[in-house]
Amino acid sequence: MTDETIQPSPKVTLMLTDAGLDSTIAVSSLDEQGHTREGHIAAERALTLYLNKRELVTLMTLGSQPEMLVLGWLRNQRLIQQMDQIEAIQVDWETSTAAVQTREPIADIEQKLSRKTVTTGCGQGTVFGDLMDDLEKIKLPETVLKQSLIYGLLKSLDQYNEIYRRAGAVHGCALCKGTEILHFVEEVGRHNAVDTIAGHMWMNHTAGHDKIFYTTGRLTSEMVIKVAQMGIPILLSRSGVTQMGLELAQKLGVTLVARAKGEHFLLYHGAEQFLFDQPPKTIRKAKKS
Repeated sequence: MTDETIQPSPKVTLMLTDAGLDSTIAVSSLDEQGHTREGHIAAERALTLYLNKRELVTLMTLGSQPEMLVLGWLRNQRLIQQMDQIEAIQVDWETSTAAVQTREPIADIEQKLSRKTVTTGCGQGTVFGDLMDDLEKIKLPETVLKQSLIYGLLKSLDQYNEIYRRAGAVHGCALCKGTEILHFVEEVGRHNAVDTIAGHMWMNHTAGHDKIFYTTGRLTSEMVIKVAQMGIPILLSRSGVTQMGLELAQKLGVTLVARAKGEHFLLYHGAEQFLFDQPPKTIRKAKKS
């Protein structure tokens, strides 16, 4: 584990450790024939987050990008609004802790921590404060989404999911621009994967207005809220959508595409900004016959 100084802007100096660990663990197992198989399983590590020496939450994580996970979690929880509030993030795996130190005390921390919602996130995610706080302030751009872009993006994603192929038991999330994959993160829970990407975006001043967010997990209220907070107008998943996830997408203006696999998808919200420009091959063949 090493310390490094990150300068995300000329006015901000943030001390971060570099404490990423391997995402998989080598193990032996017996197959259905009783033969020994050598392989890998996904790591699962507990990381307890402290903010100014106060314990907040324990995150279950692969541990590959713990600093970005912590940074994105703080951002998406709305506990810290500005990067320059943070002085240091120190991850220590010997004690399984992430210590966050701010330059000044967080003024409304007691109020924010007084309410806690256990969400449908894998392993039970937690959201502090009122889920609906400040949602009315979110203004997402109206972005045209083409059917051909979905197919191109799904093709680009085929080369990812490395940890899932080796070990399974993880979710993947991607920040995309067009068919380009800017960041792909695999984690034990999809909410941790989206928080890690949020950390990367915040650190690198990446805007979300022209991006697409992809996840292998279901589209719950928590996922829609986090993506909207990141300023991303399009949410794409190979899994399904929940009732509250759909209701919030409608309220916030998030284009919602689920069950996206191969040439199939279901557009739940955003039809006004959707262009059906590439009919599936199966439909074209049917028309010819």
